[in-house]
Amino acid sequence: MFSMASSIDPSADKDGTYLTGHLLIAMPGMQDPRFDHSVVCLCAHSADGAMGLVVNRPLPGMVFDDLLRQLEVAPMPPQRRIRMLEGGPVETGRGFVLHSDDWSTDGSLPVMKGLTLTASVDILKAIAGGGGPRDCVLALGYAGWAPGQLEDEIQRNAWLNVQADASLVFHGDTSHTWGAALAKLRVDPALLSGTAGHA
Repeated sequence: MFSMASSIDPSADKDGTYLTGHLLIAMPGMQDPRFDHSVVCLCAHSADGAMGLVVNRPLPGMVFDDLLRQLEVAPMPPQRRIRMLEGGPVETGRGFVLHSDDWSTDGSLPVMKGLTLTASVDILKAIAGGGGPRDCVLALGYAGWAPGQLEDEIQRNAWLNVQADASLVFHGDTSHTWGAALAKLRVDPALLSGTAGHA
């Protein structure tokens, strides 16, 4: 279940022309209901495409303890629990932990300063034992875009973007994340056009 699902390398964005480490904010007219009012943290974006995790959609019907039992991760009950999210519609059986950069293991991918992505059971063991990174969320599934697809969607007004920060990714009520991300851009949701492209 826990393995890196994307071959897109975050380090490929050498000149900063891509949006790795940004939040995508769905415009009100988003045509795809899977991304309605979603906020996606882009973990990788390059000429090869893009991969990100939806950070404001709680995962229904499963809690952290259930996942640990499925993966036979001890201790049980865990000494620490983390928020579980629907990361996106692609490979929903795969798990990813988006976390602060104060912890890493083999295979962890730095997203930006302060933000790292890990998709190994090692991080679950550390968290269950009371350790691991200071801030973290666990997502099942991810959002993916083919080369040029995300750029096209942004051009067609499907998404706004803003630099990610810990308060938006890890803290607060997920039902307020979309509005808080827009507020960071000083955008009033009431003034946004409801006309956007397909995503």
